[in-house]
Amino acid sequence: MSETPYLSRLDLNLLVSLDALLSERSVTRAAERLRLSQPALSASLARLRTHFGDPLLARRGNTYELTPLAVRLAEHTSTALDSARRVFESQAMWTPHESTREFTIFGSDYGFTTIGPRVTALASRAAPGVRFRFVLHTPAVVSDAAHHLRSVDGMILPHGFLTDLPYADLWSDDWVLLVADSNTRVGEHATMADLAESPWVFTYQSRTAYTSATQQLHQLGLEPRVEAVVESFLALPHFVLGSNRLALVQRHLADSFRGMSGIRILPLPFDATPIVNALWWHPVHSRDPEHTWMRELITQAATELTAP
Repeated sequence: MSETPYLSRLDLNLLVSLDALLSERSVTRAAERLRLSQPALSASLARLRTHFGDPLLARRGNTYELTPLAVRLAEHTSTALDSARRVFESQAMWTPHESTREFTIFGSDYGFTTIGPRVTALASRAAPGVRFRFVLHTPAVVSDAAHHLRSVDGMILPHGFLTDLPYADLWSDDWVLLVADSNTRVGEHATMADLAESPWVFTYQSRTAYTSATQQLHQLGLEPRVEAVVESFLALPHFVLGSNRLALVQRHLADSFRGMSGIRILPLPFDATPIVNALWWHPVHSRDPEHTWMRELITQAATELTAP
C-alpha cells in the first residue's frame, strides 16, 4: 500500500516544531528559537500530541522532561530534518563556483591548524561562495560519532577512535616531546626515567580520548603523573612554559612552536607509532555530489600538505 496519501496529510512544518521542542524541552525557548509566538508553538505541540497519542513533554516540577516516546523521536528528528533540508537545497547540477553551501567539520585545533588553511585556500579559488565551519569535537562527540556525523559533513580524526564508518586517509604525523628551557630535570635528551618521574599536561583524558602515544606510555608500564588536562593542542606550550611539565605533541604542530621562546622540542626516548589522520563521514553522505566534492577538496589539501 502506498504511503503517499498518508504523507500528503502531514504538515511537514510540524517536523521543525518537533525538533525545536525536543531539543529545548520548553515551549517558550522553542518559540524563541523559531521566532514564533508561544501560542502558535503551543498549538503545534497540541497537534503533535494528537498525532502521536503521547504528551511528548511531561512536566516535572518547574521543568519539562521528554517522555519515552519523545526520547526515541529525538534520535531521528534532527536527522530527518537535515535530510529534508538537503532535499530542498539540492540542485539538478551542482556547480561549485556558484554554490553558497556551508560544510561543517568536527575536529581538534591540531587538525584544523594543520590542514584547515589549505582547505579554505583551495575552496576560495574553486568555490568562492562556499563556507567551511570547523567545530571542535569533544570526547562525547567522538564516542557517539555515528550519530553526530549524520547531521554534519565530517570529522578529521586519527585512526584508532572510530570504526565502521567510511573514511579517506589524509596525512600521517609523528609524536615529539615539549619541554621548557627552564626544565631542571630533562637535559638534551629525554630518558624513560624522565617520562616516568616528570609531571605531565595531557590534551584529552577519558576512556576513549587518549592519544596513541599516551596509550603507548601505558603499554610501556609508565603511569604519567598528570597535573593538567586541556582540550587543546595549541594551548600545550603555555602549560609547559616555566615548569617541569612534559607534553606530547604532533610534529606538524610542533614546527609552529619552534619560534616560541622558552620551549624545546625533543624526540621521544621510544619508537612511538605515528598517527594517520583521516576524514570520516556517515554513509548517508557518500553519494551526495556536493559532499563528494568536499572530500576531494580536503584530500587535495592533504596531498599538498605532504608534498616534498
